[in-house]
Amino acid sequence: MINRLSIVIPIHNSESTIVQLVELCAKELSSKYPKLEFVLVNDGSADRSHELILKLLNTSTELDIKYLNLARNFGEHNAVMCGLRHSNGDATVIIDDDFQNPPKEIIKLVNRLEDGYDVVYSYFKEKKHSRLRNLGSKFNDRIASLMLSKPDGLYLSSFKVMNRLTARAVCEYRGPFPYIDGLILRSTTRIGTQLCEHHARATGESNYTFRKLISLWLNMVTSFSVLPLRVASLLGLLMSGVGFLLALFFITSWAVGGIGLEGIPRGWASLIVSITIFSGIQLMVLGMVGEYIGRVFMTQNMQPQFIIRSTHGTATADIIDDI
Repeated sequence: MINRLSIVIPIHNSESTIVQLVELCAKELSSKYPKLEFVLVNDGSADRSHELILKLLNTSTELDIKYLNLARNFGEHNAVMCGLRHSNGDATVIIDDDFQNPPKEIIKLVNRLEDGYDVVYSYFKEKKHSRLRNLGSKFNDRIASLMLSKPDGLYLSSFKVMNRLTARAVCEYRGPFPYIDGLILRSTTRIGTQLCEHHARATGESNYTFRKLISLWLNMVTSFSVLPLRVASLLGLLMSGVGFLLALFFITSWAVGGIGLEGIPRGWASLIVSITIFSGIQLMVLGMVGEYIGRVFMTQNMQPQFIIRSTHGTATADIIDDI
C-alpha cells in the first residue's frame, strides 16, 4: 500500500511549465495520496525557473515541496539522482517538466507498481517527440539491449515509478556519470510496464540536442559496460589471426615457386605480415589494459555527481549527503 508518494521533477529552463505542473499534479493526486511530496531539482536553469519556484513555495505552503537548486547544469540523470536522494516516499515517480506526460497518468503507474513490481515504466502507442529524439530513443534502446541485457520489449521511458527499495538501491551509486535505467536494471528484475498517454510539448523545444543524446549513449556504454573494451580485445585477436594466416599464405606460396606473389616487391610480404600481427597484438593488449583501467575508473572516479547551491522548502530540514 502506497501511503506516501514522492514526485521527482528535474527542471531546466522551465519557467513556462513548472508551476502549472506542480499545481496540476497536486490537484490530480492529493485526494488519492494525502501524503504527497514534491522534489524539485533545478539543473542550472538560465531563465526565471528559480524565481518562480521560490514564489510557488511562498504561495503554496500547504504543499510539501522540497526545492534543490544545483550550482550548475549537471544533466538530467544527475538531477534525478539528487531528487531520489531527497525523496522519502514509499514510491517515487520521475516525471519531466514539459507536460508530455499528463499528471493523471501517475495513478496508473502507481497502481501497476502495487501489483508487486519494483519499477514500472510507461510506454506509449505514439510518442510525440521530434524525429531526431525518436531516432535517438530507438538507437539507445538497441544499445541498452546489447550492453545492459535490457529485457526485449521494455521501453526505457523517463516517466516511471519505483518503490523505496529500488530508489535506495539506485542511490547507492556515487559515481559522477549516473545512468538511471542502467542502475535500475542492475538492481531488480521485477519490472512492469504501463500504457500511458503521451502529448506534444506544451511549449518550447526538447533540451535533448543531438550532442546530449550522444553524451547519454556514451555515458550508458562507458559507465555500465566494458563490452567495447572486450570488442577491442577481440578485434586485436582477429587482426593477429589474419596476420598469421597471411604469413602462412606467403610461406606456402614461396615454397611452391612464388605462385600468387608475382609483381610483389621484395620485403613487402614480411612487412605487411609484421604490421598486421603486431598491430593486432597491440590492440589486444591495450584492450586488456583498458579492461582493468575501465573498472578502476568506474569505481574510483570522484568527480561530483551534483553540487547543491541552496535548499528551500521542506528540503531545508533534510540532512544533505556529502556527495
